[in-house]
Amino acid sequence: MSDASPTLSRRYTTMLVAALSLIALTCVALLVPVPYVMMRPGPAYDTLGDFEGKPMFTFDKGVKVYPTDGNLDFTTVSVTRADRNVSLGDAIKAYFGSDNAVVPKSLIYPDAETAEQSTQQGAAQLDSSKDSSRVAALRAAGFTVTGTPKIVNVAKDGAAAGKLKSGDLVTGIDGTKVDSAEALVKAVSTHQPGDVVTVSIIRKGAAQDVDITTKAAPDNAKVPRIGVTLGTKYTYPFTINNNVGRSIGGPSAGTMFALAIYDKLTPGSLTGGEKIAGTGEMAPDGTVGAIGGVRQKMAGAAHHDAKIFLVPAANCAEAADGDDFGLTLVKITKLDDAIDSLEALAKDPQAKVPTCS
Repeated sequence: MSDASPTLSRRYTTMLVAALSLIALTCVALLVPVPYVMMRPGPAYDTLGDFEGKPMFTFDKGVKVYPTDGNLDFTTVSVTRADRNVSLGDAIKAYFGSDNAVVPKSLIYPDAETAEQSTQQGAAQLDSSKDSSRVAALRAAGFTVTGTPKIVNVAKDGAAAGKLKSGDLVTGIDGTKVDSAEALVKAVSTHQPGDVVTVSIIRKGAAQDVDITTKAAPDNAKVPRIGVTLGTKYTYPFTINNNVGRSIGGPSAGTMFALAIYDKLTPGSLTGGEKIAGTGEMAPDGTVGAIGGVRQKMAGAAHHDAKIFLVPAANCAEAADGDDFGLTLVKITKLDDAIDSLEALAKDPQAKVPTCS
């Protein structure tokens, strides 16, 4: 017995040291940063209410605005900042949380995008969303909104270099009027690379024509390009101020912005007094685009007591894959779809509308 005790003691000490080392290494591993970001439910904001102490939407004096009720909430996602690291332990915990998601950092911040660059991009997307939602809502409400293609940027080695400038408004191609970026691209595409196109523009209030020899697209030698990035300048029948500030970024509130504007400009209630939430990028023609973080937005909507959640059709599969958080998931592809479904549900909560099921 006395001869075995030292051996057992050494074995015990060895096992204890190994166990403690394993625990220590595990703890260290759990604290090591990993190239992922976490997505969590963010706050929801009622587009029919106030934002940071101001009405979310204000209209020109004299514009007929109708009373509203209920809520039309846009939802948000809280994402780890680009300059913050996520530990393996936090990533594992978030992975198994029903409200959270863990995704590769490169998907949210491509090309090592900095926090400042991400904020700037989000602000630009928000501004574009505000414009698109105004256009779509006004047109849905029966108002006329016209658009003029605008030069946003001119490629240094493009066909239009030295001929067009940022801020130029394009009114026609080869004498034919164009009223959208899509119409401009279509008009240019009727040519062959090397053809000359006449671009009618307005620069600083003065109209002029500019001849540009097209070049082949970098990825297709048969496609003509003039080498510009396009936007659209819209002419509205009256001013609608969207008072959402820069604390929010991205394009995904567009659908709920548009619904709020439409609800205020038309008689009757879209909500039926209910708390509605949703998401979706809004195009000027009313098309609802896909967004990221739909399940986190669903969880946030449920946390704010919403009962109905508007889901872009392209996000339906993801939205329906798991807990529905007690929400009715209404599928939408166009602004008109959302309006029709909400009007039907306002009249009859049991009405059959397109859903993500």
